[in-house]
Amino acid sequence: MGDEEAVESIGVGPHPEPWPNDPKLDPSLLSNGDRRNVLDRYRYWSRDAIIADLDERRHPFHVAIENWQHDFNIGTIVRNANAFLAHSVHIVGKRRWNRRGAMVTDRYQHIEHHADVATFDAWARDADIPIVGIDIVVGAQPIETAALPERCVMVFGQEGPGLSDEMRGVVGTVYEITQYGSTRSVNVGVASGIAMYEWCRQHEIPQNA
Repeated sequence: MGDEEAVESIGVGPHPEPWPNDPKLDPSLLSNGDRRNVLDRYRYWSRDAIIADLDERRHPFHVAIENWQHDFNIGTIVRNANAFLAHSVHIVGKRRWNRRGAMVTDRYQHIEHHADVATFDAWARDADIPIVGIDIVVGAQPIETAALPERCVMVFGQEGPGLSDEMRGVVGTVYEITQYGSTRSVNVGVASGIAMYEWCRQHEIPQNA
């Protein structure tokens, strides 16, 4: 299958006329087809309509990532945040980040920037949202046996060094992901997905069981 055939196999083509009379639908997508990476229920919906629908259901947890060295994992974290319906993603440090890994999910995700740890900490205090760290450090609690706060912001450090000393000074509890092999840590993008899923397992899945 060639690239053009692969694109054509994703999503849906132009909508048959007459078009539905629904303000959520985008006329250009109805006319040209919808090949975006969205759920089928959002086919032909405008971007603003999708965001509005997500905003009605977003979970009360936030995700933060330190960005001092243009960490390439930020895109993956944003994509995970969209998949697990995080309220917002907070980027602490440099404003610019590599969006390729987000696979355009950043278009539907609220993203905020904080120039430094102090500014991020001030936001969390003003919002009365506890900061919890996700890292492998002495004293960290296994995340799979912990009771994660329903309202919180889970913060991740950069790939390699993990949470900075300054960030560790403002977090409350630190959780770690139990591992069973020889490597010291998993990729931070992978860790973010595990942590967000664990929050959903504790707070969302039991409610809908």
